[in-house]
Amino acid sequence: MVVIEQVAPDSIGRELDLEAGDMLLKVNDQPVEDCLDARFWLAEESVLLEIQKANGELWELAVDKEVADDLGLAFEHPQPRSCGNQCIFCFVHQLPRGLRSTLYVMDEDYRFSFLYGAYVTLSNLSEADLQRIINQQLSPLYVSVHTTNPQLRNRMLHREVAPILPLLQRLLAGGIAMHTQVVVCPEWNDADELKRTINDLHALGEGILSLALVPVGLTGQRTGLPRLRVPTAGEAAEVLDLLEPLQETYRNERGTRWVFAADEWYLRAGRDIPDYSDYEDFPQLENGVGMIADFRHQARRLLARIRSSFHLQLTAVTGRSFAAELAAFLQKLEDKSRVQIESVAVESRLFGGDVSVAGLVAGRDIVTQLENLQLGSALLVPDVMLREGTDIFLDNLTIAQLAEQLGVPVKKVAATPSGLWQGVRWAANLSQKINRSH
Repeated sequence: MVVIEQVAPDSIGRELDLEAGDMLLKVNDQPVEDCLDARFWLAEESVLLEIQKANGELWELAVDKEVADDLGLAFEHPQPRSCGNQCIFCFVHQLPRGLRSTLYVMDEDYRFSFLYGAYVTLSNLSEADLQRIINQQLSPLYVSVHTTNPQLRNRMLHREVAPILPLLQRLLAGGIAMHTQVVVCPEWNDADELKRTINDLHALGEGILSLALVPVGLTGQRTGLPRLRVPTAGEAAEVLDLLEPLQETYRNERGTRWVFAADEWYLRAGRDIPDYSDYEDFPQLENGVGMIADFRHQARRLLARIRSSFHLQLTAVTGRSFAAELAAFLQKLEDKSRVQIESVAVESRLFGGDVSVAGLVAGRDIVTQLENLQLGSALLVPDVMLREGTDIFLDNLTIAQLAEQLGVPVKKVAATPSGLWQGVRWAANLSQKINRSH
């Protein structure tokens, strides 16, 4: 059964007198386990609902509708299944203490892979899970492969799991498409092992939609964990040297480069980021693949349409890895609009190690590194530093607390050129209001 959390106004569900707190038990005599079951079975034209009302009454409701019609019901979110792996590079194991409790949840849930694009290893699937994925066509999935060498994969996941290739083949035969990734760890799954994995995955056919190569990320909190290191500049260059001819071959064969490297490889190797068009439809953007090329593309479009100018001095923060790119954009923005924005690369001292991305900068990191600086009229903070949909940093500091401690207005902005420009306009309006009040 699954709890109904909301019923949309003017919906079929409202006409049926369904309410938040009611429970959907079955659809057409099929038990409903979660929101995915509900969505799948409710897609039929004729449905018989078995409902348990909040007061305990049992209702049966017959509904005839079009296949595309939605009942207007929002269901409770499933609780994530826990991960039984002990991956040598697991980020949860590298977290410092004192963060939000949800950050320590080790989830491995194919439902979240389908719903949100979360990467899973598929190491905890039962036969019933496999049948459900295929029957309900939960596609595409996002799969962390890491290596197609069964023995090496067991070592990297630190447990014995089923070989990945037969599992992928079964899903593909069932009509399930997949995006894949490899977290590359030097001296583990790089070099010849990486080449083997790329070739094995590509040989599976067009159902493997893309492959992303991501360098391992290590914090300073690795006491008692397996010995790992980040790739050197030379090793990053070797990965790109392996990748680029394969991309050309695959593009000639199938019309797609198919395998892509995260931006971090190019930064580490000191090489130019590929052109925007080289990333095709950006299938792995959320995995850090093509973010800089996309940012540059958006920046060019924004700068071409800016007609306003502002006499403002602001500060914008980011992580170390994106600092040079942000500074280059802000200089062009100043040339076009006269607004002066000082970019500050904030070190992630909370995590330490090799962490350099903006999304892992804590509120206290910003306070300690900016408290003695002249920040201008306002501080712009990218939304990736905050919990999605909130004003709360990883360490539970809030935007309001940050503003109070730094003594300057703080604005959360989208981590895009347009988001920064909206922050500029917000700061300009705020400055005008302050001037009028005086």
